[in-house]
Amino acid sequence: MPVQVKICGITSVEQAQMVKAAGADAIGLVLYNKSSRHVELNRAVAIRDSLDCSIMLVTLMVNASADEVKQVIDLVRPDLLQFHGDESPDFCHQFDYPFIRAVRMHEELDIPRETDRYRPSGGFLFDAWHADQYGGTGSRFDWRRLPLSRDYKLILAGGLNPDNVSEAVRQVSPDMVDVSGGVESSPGVKDESKVVRFVKNAKDVVEL
Repeated sequence: MPVQVKICGITSVEQAQMVKAAGADAIGLVLYNKSSRHVELNRAVAIRDSLDCSIMLVTLMVNASADEVKQVIDLVRPDLLQFHGDESPDFCHQFDYPFIRAVRMHEELDIPRETDRYRPSGGFLFDAWHADQYGGTGSRFDWRRLPLSRDYKLILAGGLNPDNVSEAVRQVSPDMVDVSGGVESSPGVKDESKVVRFVKNAKDVVEL
């Protein structure tokens, strides 16, 4: 089965429709106001309303309050929440709502210990670690650190682009790949040709 593709950092209805037409399986909306790809709630709702059930909508949040998360659930109705900050297991599980847990690959991270703490039905998203940034760094980490045997969905992020995504899929065998800056012409502006190439290169791997 081909790997799924998530294009994150969508900032408009037009981008969402372009990404859907390119064959992506999911789009991500960044609801973190320190990100250059941040969208306000009203725009997130408009993007959600423009989509149908053929593509998943994921809302990315970083250290939001419980009330803010509940507001996103009520207004945006995402298919999955994505907790990309320092949220505790208790915090993530309290909403009884499907979520993805982001794991930033610090050099001293104990992956089995970290993944044992959470039960994300949407899987674990592994991203590059940066001291001052919660994702969106455009940096790649050592894929060899990831377990080939696991009992959870694995989403690979961090420094992916149309030129290296095939290699990533072959080496890691992820359930999903996630990209943002690697398919942009500028922060928050997706390049259609890069999106199309990324989706094709990711999904063609199983056909080789």
